[in-house]
Amino acid sequence: MSLERQQTPESVSAVPTTGDELADLLGDLVIGREEHVNAPGLVVRPDDVQEALFKLRDEADFDHLSCVTAEEYEDRYESIYHLTSYDDRTREVSVVVPTSKDDPRSQSAEPVYRTADWHEREAYDLVGIEYDDHPDLRRILLPETWQGHPLSMDYDQDRPQIVTLKEHANPLQEDHRDEDGNTMYINVGPHHPATHGVLHVKTVLDGEQIADVEPDIGYLHRCEEQLCQNGTYRHQIMPYPDRWDYASAGLLNEWAYARAAEDLADIDVPEYAQVIRTMSAELCRIASHMLAVGTFALDIYGDFTAIFMYAMRDREKVQNILEDLTGQRMMFNYFRLGGVVWDLPEPREEFFGKIRDFLDDLPTALEEYHDLITSNEILQTRTVGTGVLPEDVAKSYGATGPVARGSGVDYDLRRDDPYGYYEELEWDVVTEEGGDNFSRLLVRMREVEQSAKIIEQCVDLLEDWPEDERDIQSNVPRTLRPDDDTEIYRAVEGAKGELGIYMRADGTEKPARFKIRSPCFSNLQTLPEMSNGEYIPDMIASLGSLDIILGEVDR
Repeated sequence: MSLERQQTPESVSAVPTTGDELADLLGDLVIGREEHVNAPGLVVRPDDVQEALFKLRDEADFDHLSCVTAEEYEDRYESIYHLTSYDDRTREVSVVVPTSKDDPRSQSAEPVYRTADWHEREAYDLVGIEYDDHPDLRRILLPETWQGHPLSMDYDQDRPQIVTLKEHANPLQEDHRDEDGNTMYINVGPHHPATHGVLHVKTVLDGEQIADVEPDIGYLHRCEEQLCQNGTYRHQIMPYPDRWDYASAGLLNEWAYARAAEDLADIDVPEYAQVIRTMSAELCRIASHMLAVGTFALDIYGDFTAIFMYAMRDREKVQNILEDLTGQRMMFNYFRLGGVVWDLPEPREEFFGKIRDFLDDLPTALEEYHDLITSNEILQTRTVGTGVLPEDVAKSYGATGPVARGSGVDYDLRRDDPYGYYEELEWDVVTEEGGDNFSRLLVRMREVEQSAKIIEQCVDLLEDWPEDERDIQSNVPRTLRPDDDTEIYRAVEGAKGELGIYMRADGTEKPARFKIRSPCFSNLQTLPEMSNGEYIPDMIASLGSLDIILGEVDR
């Protein structure tokens, strides 16, 4: 099959994989064992975190820190490091770090995985765990003056929050001009929500070159995790994922929650519904990439009349199809646990005809884009060789999706951790080796072609599907109560990359902990690596090439 990586038996068996093998590797560092639905859990002491993670990274090839989950129990706090491998996504392990209730503190994983920087800052901000050796442990989503930690048990949501006047002070108020210096601090943003969402980039220039960049996020933070923790598995959580990556990717978001909840509660999905899910998800991916391409051109050289409008034209065609399917144009809310909410619209022949017409026109449209964009000398000057993100750096930051694949990282969950109907279809994972802004653009444009191949095969299957076998949803109990202390981390390949969900059940109909692993969150963290030493226009191009949505970054 074209999707399979070529691996020798020696490369597969050379590293420890099972829980017992990993426990033997860590030896006395392991003080307990757990079994999560997706992976073995190894419990380590707070002061042994770095040694354990270095061993797992260097001796067991766990080079991808997918997510860090922090949570509070009645008697302790816990940090969970969800590790996997870029070369073999099916190999997973959870490193569980309990800390005392009185002093929730443990070693930072940042010296091992750079992506832990932001993840641990979020854990500190929302839960209250402190991490020793962290390079910059401070709040990331909430203001520094915020009182309390919103996901802790003793948080008082009625406590008034006061932002002091100091928060509005000029950050250079106490500085003075140095006759020998040539640095300048400038604020890029906060941007209008019509860009990629509300984002503030604190930028320091040395002459005309960028000396330091710090993305300031949190303007769209709504504590979505707590909202989901207050909702029931069966009915009340599913509407929320549409709000994360709201740029046409709603069904991909819904699938992330559906996959985690279905595996947690052992729910099957009918084959027919899997095909519908796969087709509709790829339609969302095309719509998302169209928006990314159009806004990228707008960011690069302000081309609103041609490229942006062409991209919106083709995105509208997809939106019309998705509206026919779901009844909505933005918050689709079409997936349900165990399947989808209803069957394809009638008459089916007309619906399939609309999809085929779009697919037939797509090659001509993509050729236009290549003429207008990839062959454009201005765009090439602005993007080729700028915003370079080396492969090893991308992995250390936990980058995924087109951002990672633009740096040559051959990683796609649709192939590497199969779900839906992807494993039965013929398509290819797209990568580029340049690692620059131009490579990330090419990956998205080429992925549109692969999504079209997937959609066409799904339409062929659905057209011939026997009418008496069109089961859209399995028989799901009205109330779901997964067993107490059941834990799971599951992810799907969203439009921006790995979109993961961690859930812990407590025997009730609501999750005790709900954690969202946003691909945009980790991808945005790479911006300083791409921008330092370059110019302001290059930084704008790099930011556009990341294709972030702040609703998903901030959650």
